[in-house]
Amino acid sequence: MNAHTDTQDDAADLPDAGDDIHPLFRGAPASTEFRKLRKRLVREVRSAIDSYSMVTPGDRWLVCLSGGKDSYTLLAVLHELQWRGLLPVDLLACNLDQGQPGFPATVLPEFLKDRGVAHRIEYQDTYSVVVDKIAPGGTMCSLCSRLRRGNLYRVAREEGCSAVVLGHHRDDMLETFFMNLFHGGRLATMPPKLLNEDGDLNVLRPLAFVAEADCDRFARAMNYPIIPCDLCGSQEGLQRVQVKRLLDEWEARSPGRRQVMFRALMNVRPSHLLDPALFDFADLMPKAAASPPGAPDAQGGAPVPMLAAGDAD
Repeated sequence: MNAHTDTQDDAADLPDAGDDIHPLFRGAPASTEFRKLRKRLVREVRSAIDSYSMVTPGDRWLVCLSGGKDSYTLLAVLHELQWRGLLPVDLLACNLDQGQPGFPATVLPEFLKDRGVAHRIEYQDTYSVVVDKIAPGGTMCSLCSRLRRGNLYRVAREEGCSAVVLGHHRDDMLETFFMNLFHGGRLATMPPKLLNEDGDLNVLRPLAFVAEADCDRFARAMNYPIIPCDLCGSQEGLQRVQVKRLLDEWEARSPGRRQVMFRALMNVRPSHLLDPALFDFADLMPKAAASPPGAPDAQGGAPVPMLAAGDAD
């Protein structure tokens, strides 16, 4: 095993032919292009983990594996970091089989066993609950997500884990931001690190800095057995689908637009927004401070008049 922690650049170095590698990387392409991709993924994931203080040495993480390209990328990169002594936590992969008709239930257990990955397969028929509660043609994602998250929290507690680790990437966060902006009336997105409501589990997103396109390239190059999420079929009217198309159009017209917008989420200026609960506008006064409404002015003159209802119309 190679383990060195001198610098972040050294940590991202990849093994030469014949060096030890984690079984998740068995059969990896030897091309320079793939090696650059793999190095970039490792660097970006480590950067997110460091930036948001995700690691407490000795913790146990429940790494959620859906069988999609994003979760495969997450699983492989975390094991890469752990393999090289750069991620001092215990990793347990978990797939929640939600009982969808036709779900290939043997694919992930066989994949994980073959590659020596510690795992737990949990079966809970949330599919029947979703189709019972949601009218035909309705959006299933919200209820499906809540049921899935509740079961994953339970499994994490049963397994002694301190964190539930999800495969949401940079593009997921951007899409969620615009969904909240357009439909929710708030500026918010998926945080890279979140404490659950009960206060006993962190929810982590180490792929926060990773582009979806890189997850797709990586999983395809590794020929991982992708399992599509087909619970909701092809619900083309989903808000997330519409936002994704909009972002795709912007990116096509101005390559790099996604990354610029993502950087904006890390460069927030509360004083230049409009939320008085986030920034104290009341105390924003010039040096010759004006008096508060209803109080005598600084020279002892008449009180500053207060606006009555309707005066500002």
